[in-house]
Amino acid sequence: MVDSLTPPERSRIMAAVRAKNTRPEMAVRSLVHRMGYRFRLHRKGLPGRPDLVFPGRRAVIFVHGCFWHRHPDPTCPLARMPKSRLDFWRPKLEANKERDSANVSRLTEQGWRTLVVWECELRDMAAVAENVRRFLGEPGRWMRHAELG
Repeated sequence: MVDSLTPPERSRIMAAVRAKNTRPEMAVRSLVHRMGYRFRLHRKGLPGRPDLVFPGRRAVIFVHGCFWHRHPDPTCPLARMPKSRLDFWRPKLEANKERDSANVSRLTEQGWRTLVVWECELRDMAAVAENVRRFLGEPGRWMRHAELG
């Protein structure tokens, strides 16, 4: 199947794709900050440069786009495979998925806990907030514990 866009149109669209500070990432960062958690961004020394890093909790959060990171949920409408150039897209997207898995494994080996928030999950921010709270524990708890020590 042939691409439905001209090369300049496709180039313009692809140039707009960002790796950091994406709309889903910004939504999660805003939510997590409003919940009272404090974090670092894109820590270079960690595998995969996680989007949110909570050093005192040894925890990280990745915010994954369903298309780019191949969300495994079969009901996710955002994780569809492109209709054209499958010989290009399939290996590229599968490599992204394999790299993500390797990064999570390496983080786990280094003693980090990981949570992945998928782009499609952002339709229910209350559920995302509950997942984050369950994953991280209560905000401020770690700080009070450190102050007592």
